[in-house]
Amino acid sequence: MAKKQFKAESKRLLDLMINSIYTHKEIFLREIISNASDAIDKLYYLTLSENTGISREDFYIRLTADSEARTLTITDNGIGMSKEELENNLGTIAQSGSLQFKQENADKMENKEDIDIIGQFGVGFYSAFMVASKIEVLSKRYGQDQAYMWESTGADGYSVTECDKEDVGTQIILYIKEDTEDEKYGEYLHEHRIKELIKKYSDYIRYPIKMNVEKHKMKEATEEQKADKDYTPEYETYREDETLNSMVPIWKKSKGAITAEEYNQFYKEKFFDFEDPARVIHTNVEGVSTYNALLYVPARTPYNYYTKEYEKGLQLYSSGVLIMDKCADLLPDYFSFVKGLVDSQDLSLNISREMLQHDRQLKAIAVRLEKKIKSELLDMLNTDREKYEKFFENFGMQLKFGAYNEFGMHKDAVKELLMFYSSSEKKLVTFSEYVSRMKEDQKYIYYACGESREQLDKQPQTEMLKDKGYEILYCTDEIDEFAIKIISAVDEKQFKSVSSDDLGIEETAEEKEAMEKQAEENKDLFAAMKEALEGKVSEVRVSQRLKSHPVCLTSNGEISIEMEKVLNSIPANNDKVSAEKVLEINANHKVFEALKSAFENDKDKVKEYAKLLYNQALLIEGMPVEDPIEFSNAICSLM
Repeated sequence: MAKKQFKAESKRLLDLMINSIYTHKEIFLREIISNASDAIDKLYYLTLSENTGISREDFYIRLTADSEARTLTITDNGIGMSKEELENNLGTIAQSGSLQFKQENADKMENKEDIDIIGQFGVGFYSAFMVASKIEVLSKRYGQDQAYMWESTGADGYSVTECDKEDVGTQIILYIKEDTEDEKYGEYLHEHRIKELIKKYSDYIRYPIKMNVEKHKMKEATEEQKADKDYTPEYETYREDETLNSMVPIWKKSKGAITAEEYNQFYKEKFFDFEDPARVIHTNVEGVSTYNALLYVPARTPYNYYTKEYEKGLQLYSSGVLIMDKCADLLPDYFSFVKGLVDSQDLSLNISREMLQHDRQLKAIAVRLEKKIKSELLDMLNTDREKYEKFFENFGMQLKFGAYNEFGMHKDAVKELLMFYSSSEKKLVTFSEYVSRMKEDQKYIYYACGESREQLDKQPQTEMLKDKGYEILYCTDEIDEFAIKIISAVDEKQFKSVSSDDLGIEETAEEKEAMEKQAEENKDLFAAMKEALEGKVSEVRVSQRLKSHPVCLTSNGEISIEMEKVLNSIPANNDKVSAEKVLEINANHKVFEALKSAFENDKDKVKEYAKLLYNQALLIEGMPVEDPIEFSNAICSLM
């Protein structure tokens, strides 16, 4: 029979189908199998309305690989195609028989949960030309006696002829291309590669995908061989049918039908973890956006989590067929540690089924997933504190970054989940727990920043607050103060660093008078110390916060001393920042008496003392001494 030309700008359009739409050649098998599943669904739909005598258990898809003939055959016992359908569906590129079937039977199929037609665009079939030099399609339509074969080598056209085929259904024979230096097409004839692709893309096709595979077993030993201590067991090769797909997705089962062990095993096998997850989130949603989601919170941080190599995202399925391995748009960055998958029929896929169009369904699913993850984490916090604290040790940094990132756009989404170590409770606490314990006269939520809890517990700036019984949150991660500043307040209570200028503590009239008197009497001394420090501090003053320590540094303005340390430690930051530092002196310490004495008797010594105290304050803050040799000489001189 003479070849017919394709009905839609044949060569140019088919070239586009083969070379431009799909990014991975391996997806051809996904597309062919999805079409086979659609064909079976169509026939199964007829069995529901007609007394055909066909059972759901009778349906299957079979793969046969022949390395010598270089053919890969995909067979289904679905509805098949007539001559006209072969010409319309395969002779017209972008003509989807599945889409037409869905449209014609939309009303009747509304309540048929077992019917799930996948095809939409009518181009998936042509992806096979990426790996095949020729394709033969043998098909016999249900209810017809004559079978037909559609044959094509690509853009030069196709032919449709009568053929012999006993059973209803479709058989697609792909003649795999010869290998080249760049492409090893022969891999698609290897059993292990076919199994891998089925498991990756089509594991949840609802009908069994069968293949006759090679297996090995131990030969049964004779009595004489069993008695021989040197006998080495022998193995024999045999072949048998194997179902390559698991068919029923675990996420489509009811929660009550799935054990904790099944959830955990699925997670470990699917996402390559050796430890059970900290939390399983299984949700089925119907409405404007209908989807199933199975999400997991890992028990520990992946080895590459805080590196550029880590790629966030959920696996995305459409009707059980894998569309994307990492759909980043479904997770906000602060929940990027969540692993799992989403399966939805409502997404608007692009023509290759490899990428999503950014539409309202996708956004709606993402918003609902975010709320669900947060509610589950809050439930863990409230019902299993120990497990949540372990989770927070692993992923708390990411939640804090989420509060700070994008100028605090998402701070309200995560602040309830944040925890910091409490000076009084000696454990991790939430902001709401802190606020619930605040004293009646307490204006602020106090926090201290440093390298470790032990260091912060000894920090001079905390002395007075702890003496008054105020709780202090210890911030030991570099991101902490940035996150706290962007959150700004909780329940109308603002945050205040223990190193801030004004701690908001009311002084008695006597205390205020004494402070003012000290400041007035020693203003010349403080001016001399400030001058000696040559612009390193904006002010030297009497401290209201020091009790036993002689000196400390505090700061004015938005940039704190801790923020200066963090920002200046970034290698790529060439513009160094500096906090507006204030040197505070304890007027009740013996050091202050020595300062006053030196100011009266030896003003040059005041310069040495000022530099010595400033460097001492730097060391307390965990900052480097600017001139270690001068500092060392000053100590030796005093000794």
